[in-house]
Amino acid sequence: MDRLGKTNLPRHIAIIMDGNGRWAQNHSLGRIAGHRKGAESVRKVVEACRRIGISCLTLYAFSSENWSRPEREVNALMTLLEKYLKSEVKVMMKNNIRLRTIGDTAALPQKVRTILGDTIEKTAGNTDMTLILALNYGSHDEILEAVRKLAEQASQGKIDAAEITEERFSEYLYTKGIPDPDLLIRTSGEYRLSNFLMWQMAYTEFYFTDTLWPDFREEQLIEAILEYQRRERRFGLTSDQVQKRT
Repeated sequence: MDRLGKTNLPRHIAIIMDGNGRWAQNHSLGRIAGHRKGAESVRKVVEACRRIGISCLTLYAFSSENWSRPEREVNALMTLLEKYLKSEVKVMMKNNIRLRTIGDTAALPQKVRTILGDTIEKTAGNTDMTLILALNYGSHDEILEAVRKLAEQASQGKIDAAEITEERFSEYLYTKGIPDPDLLIRTSGEYRLSNFLMWQMAYTEFYFTDTLWPDFREEQLIEAILEYQRRERRFGLTSDQVQKRT
């Protein structure tokens, strides 16, 4: 952790946690065992982000496409989520971590929704870090829902189409009030967004690693942040313009 510069930390890190199934296969285990091992990485990475000073961490925990997986695996993922929330709420309170979600959580099982709501309520006043779980999340669905809401308001004469700016559009997304990710990490050697935060990551720095998610720990997180700190974020400007601003 001492290797990290303190003045150029990403404010918001998003992670696509990929590779649980391949990790299990490599260890001659079932996929559910891989998900259990992946839950350990979640715990370690959340703790590490809190210590490093990351303000916001978003984890792609369950996509809207994941419902098409075998029923037994989906049920196991829901059970793991429930157990994680029950076991970690005290840790969140101790470490001043607030929990939020993005996605259509109304489709989740009732038991999961209940404990999710309780945890969000209990941690609502925490301010040191925000942990965001993307649950039943799909970026296409998020964008379409925002478009429908705006179109409905426009048809009712509540807003003028010319008034729809990027900032206003963002207010209709699940991520309203959340800064866009500065750094995206995807594990397991895959190189795609998988329908994750597509609007929000227009200027996000991407970091891909072959490490499977169950093997991803603080050391790998620090390597990703170090790579981020070596990059120059220009947002369409030239290097000279960026240097004059700093």
